[in-house]
Amino acid sequence: MPLEGLGYIFRAENPERTKRYFREAPGQRRTHIHVRRWGSWAEQFALLFRDYLRVHPDDVKRYAALKYSLAERYGEDRHAYTEAKAPLIWEIMKKADQWSQEIGWEPGASDA
Repeated sequence: MPLEGLGYIFRAENPERTKRYFREAPGQRRTHIHVRRWGSWAEQFALLFRDYLRVHPDDVKRYAALKYSLAERYGEDRHAYTEAKAPLIWEIMKKADQWSQEIGWEPGASDA
């Protein structure tokens, strides 16, 4: 895979089958790369979440503050960190869904 050729490590234990997850090589700056199958629900979810946050700075601040707090609290316990983010993510996605209906949102291109 091209990402592996650049030194990123494929994390095969990721249970989501429409998303491939890569991490930095040991000793490198922390990097997460999520590659989602085109047209999948996981892709749509990520693009809506991204686009909603780009125009709602108050929710960006809340999400960022939570992520920093949870990173401090859970350290390397990735599962606990991810689980603890879920309630706010779903709260934001509920608002994003409403927003998408109001503006006629359609998924645009990825940032890749």
